[in-house]
Amino acid sequence: MTIADLDRALTGEQRVAADPENSYTLPARYYIDAAVFEREKEAIHYRSWQPVCHVSELSEIGSYATYSLLDQNIMVVRGGDSKLRAFYNVCSHRAHQLLQGSGTTRTIICRYHAWSYHTDGSLRTARGSENVSGFDRDLFCLKTIRLEVFAGLVFVNFDPDAPPLADKASDLEAEIRDVVPGVESLVKVAEMQSEMSCNWKVAIDNYLECYHCSTAHPAFSSLVDLDTYRSTICDIHSSHFAERVRPKNKAYEFSPDDPVQHAAFWYLWPFTVMNVYPGRPILTMTTYAPAGPETTSVQFNRYAPSKNLDEQDLARIDYSDNVLAPEDFALCESVQRGLRSRGYTQGRFIVDRDRTEISEHAVHHFHRLVQTTLGD
Repeated sequence: MTIADLDRALTGEQRVAADPENSYTLPARYYIDAAVFEREKEAIHYRSWQPVCHVSELSEIGSYATYSLLDQNIMVVRGGDSKLRAFYNVCSHRAHQLLQGSGTTRTIICRYHAWSYHTDGSLRTARGSENVSGFDRDLFCLKTIRLEVFAGLVFVNFDPDAPPLADKASDLEAEIRDVVPGVESLVKVAEMQSEMSCNWKVAIDNYLECYHCSTAHPAFSSLVDLDTYRSTICDIHSSHFAERVRPKNKAYEFSPDDPVQHAAFWYLWPFTVMNVYPGRPILTMTTYAPAGPETTSVQFNRYAPSKNLDEQDLARIDYSDNVLAPEDFALCESVQRGLRSRGYTQGRFIVDRDRTEISEHAVHHFHRLVQTTLGD
């Protein structure tokens, strides 16, 4: 095929085929077009399960955490009956935001007109409403959102009809619990927030393959035996395991007697990833949440069996935050710039028959989820 033939072949978009071995990637416009991003809001982001925090962060009666996605703000509260509930974080009177950050409260009070709510969401007081004809208190309770505790993590979904997460990803929870027994008893030990100048899908694409690991992550490649790295796809998640690791490496060192002697990475649709590196069982939960067509908000949360971290734990977090993350950020932001090039339309997946460590079949699975959910 000549260069001219290739140019002609790429002028028309190819759909992401069902067979990963014979498929093109998503076209560039899916990563830069504001109209695509607007469609994703309703079809993907407002209809999918997404994590807020770990259950240990909401252990006390009245404890709460807030969470924002695009133009939606919510709160999760543990009520006086010990039940966790999620609500839209907006007063039913004149739409003022009710809570910020996280903390503990006995009563949810609006700082605008002093309307207040019980922690079960029911209206407690509405100053002056006793003199309003036909005022129905039941119509002005907080509006609820679907909530589910999954592998010790609190997830929410704006779609009231969404299938339970436990039904869609039961295998994922079993895998996490196998690697991190007692995951619901972990406690938060570290967090980091950042922003990437790329579309959220670029960040997920990067996470879902290790084709780039040997060239872009030299320390990681010395930690993990890439020959044993394999990816398995499921309904709305994929699992990525390296069965052999090296206690002495360029990333951080750990003891061959530590409980975790492999590397585990999980992806959950649409933008949640979790991992456990070799050493002690510290679970990292990361969200690559969309903030705009070409901007992604990144939140790293780490949970450990106790708040007492040793030097090895700190070295592992330091490597992840200050070496691995910057490497990935630079890759993703370079890709985003390239997606605007007139010299690129879409690529072709590298998927081998044996699904080895370089295979991009998990990225293909993700691209199929995107196009299928959008109805393309």
